[in-house]
Amino acid sequence: MIPMAEGHPPPHALLRPGIAIPFLIVALIWGSTWFVILGQNDAAPASWSITWRFLIATPAMFAVAAAMRRPLRLNAAGHRLAVLVGVTQFCGNYNFVYRAEEYLTSGIVAVMIGLLLVPNTILARVVLGQVITRRFAIGSAIAIAGIGLLLLHEARMAPLGGQVWLGVLLALAAMLCASISNVMQANETGKSLPTVSLLAWAMLYGTACDAVLAWFIAGPPVLPTSAAYWWGTAYLAIAGSVVTFPMYYTLIRQIGAGRASYNGVVVIVIAMLISTLFESYRWSLLAGIGALLALAGLVVALRARKPLT
Repeated sequence: MIPMAEGHPPPHALLRPGIAIPFLIVALIWGSTWFVILGQNDAAPASWSITWRFLIATPAMFAVAAAMRRPLRLNAAGHRLAVLVGVTQFCGNYNFVYRAEEYLTSGIVAVMIGLLLVPNTILARVVLGQVITRRFAIGSAIAIAGIGLLLLHEARMAPLGGQVWLGVLLALAAMLCASISNVMQANETGKSLPTVSLLAWAMLYGTACDAVLAWFIAGPPVLPTSAAYWWGTAYLAIAGSVVTFPMYYTLIRQIGAGRASYNGVVVIVIAMLISTLFESYRWSLLAGIGALLALAGLVVALRARKPLT
């Protein structure tokens, strides 16, 4: 989600099976997780649903690291980074996302999170010294205009007083948390650590944070009895977290963060289609134009090449 560095494979590298297959797998899974999250909101407090998700995902990620024979011992700097990633990505980000879906459709939340590349690139400029390109700035402006139209459509079709905009604020907070995590894990400490090892420890710290937050906000643990709830939780934990995060970060290493984040465009399309099929999302001319602008802006931004001069 950072402008592409020199020396990465040409665009047609995305067509290679070793890249295209995991790229599509990640997009399909992440595009579907938004709807699964929505289905869990009525069964248990959001904070406990998140805790159960990562309580399942954490030992699975440690098992993956062990199976891949990646070292699990981190130095002090590595643990500090894992705490930061855990608190922002696996606690803050998900707690805000789950709550945003109480006020907005899953497709709308997915579109907003799809603009993660905007704060990512700004923070990368400040923290890592990455350049911001003119084309990226133009694309971002187009995409933000599209998001605005989608949100206006949402407010008109489901007037919930100020609650729609509360959902917007929660989604923006989720995006900021994820952005901090994504950028900081790309620093020198992060690059020196195996991805799965960093993710395993980050999930452990994030899960502890989730449990404390859940008890503070929602009280003692809530264990739903619905089999569908636990199947959904297992899907989010294993497919939506353990499978996808290592694959996505491997893609970043193979083709660069900029090209890897094309994945976000596909995720948005899948999430909006699922929202249309299962949430009775009603399209209008305003929403259609907004969606096209959002996708067009993302594509323009992600195709940025030359540094801003």
